[in-house]
Amino acid sequence: MPQAAGNADRNDTAWIMNFTCFHHFFPACPRRGGRRERRARIALNLARWPCIYFCRIMAVDHYENFPVASALLPAPLREPVAAIYAFARSADDFADEGDLSAKQRCALLAAYQAELDAVEHGRPTQHPIFLRLRPVIASYRLPLQLFRDLLDAFLQDVGKDRYEDFAELMDYCRRSADPVGRLLLHLFGHATAANLTRADAICSALQLINHWQDVGIDAAKGARGRIYLPQDEMARFGVSDGDILGRAVGTPPGAVPGDTASDNFKALLRFQVERARALMLSGAPLGWDLPGRIGLEIRAISAGGLRILQKIENVDFDVFTRRPVLRPLDWPRILWRSLVRPLDTHR
Repeated sequence: MPQAAGNADRNDTAWIMNFTCFHHFFPACPRRGGRRERRARIALNLARWPCIYFCRIMAVDHYENFPVASALLPAPLREPVAAIYAFARSADDFADEGDLSAKQRCALLAAYQAELDAVEHGRPTQHPIFLRLRPVIASYRLPLQLFRDLLDAFLQDVGKDRYEDFAELMDYCRRSADPVGRLLLHLFGHATAANLTRADAICSALQLINHWQDVGIDAAKGARGRIYLPQDEMARFGVSDGDILGRAVGTPPGAVPGDTASDNFKALLRFQVERARALMLSGAPLGWDLPGRIGLEIRAISAGGLRILQKIENVDFDVFTRRPVLRPLDWPRILWRSLVRPLDTHR
């Protein structure tokens, strides 16, 4: 049984220091280590100091595509964001973590759907996640459909492990990632049509980036392995399911440890990286249009995603043997680009 997500700051998880709060992009910072680690921590602290509490130490285990209530956000918004995060993280755990059967996962997600129905119709609840979430929904008039979309995407993860084309994958992103940005814009009071469109581009791009970063990890999930790469594009580049499953992280049956990516796979992933970058850049101006720390948070998130794409390129698209992640020394670069340089000049 997944653990309750209300304990977002519990001490029994890996502590992660990051300002964009996408934990798959930012691995845990070592507390101790040799000279290199100490220098990395010093560089990180120098980057953080001018922004005053730019980073918040948080326990984040699973849900990679949600900006947790960092100190970048105005204080009144941190609890609302944390309440939404607790909902999303626990629901994502139901779909993806532990050894539950598909039937059990679906039942847990259905119970959350029933709780949302109770919110809509004013029925009481005793569920700790929803006791925390309900006043946030009421105070900020958050659309319930956005929460339902997230649950629908998590439910889809239980039973679906292949995507026929990019349109089908983007429909998944519309429900698994875009609601996050839309909920934040509603909290910020900036949910205009133009802002929502650009937030969708950022969130979908981040979801795609995470998929391309984790091709090998996802291929080891479930009975058949999970492949988000569109099947028609795989065929066009001459890449089969077996080419990916044979290199899955965790070496399932048939895998060859240390096997590297083929030239066909690299060409396919190069195509995906270029498309994800274009999508991110189409939405990135949102961070420059939103005011104050809210805009800075969005710019940092966008810059972090773009940096991961560059790191995928730096490993020659072989994400099986060298999974790209952001290291402490990447953060000053991200900070610089969040404060100074327009995101549309990034590479």
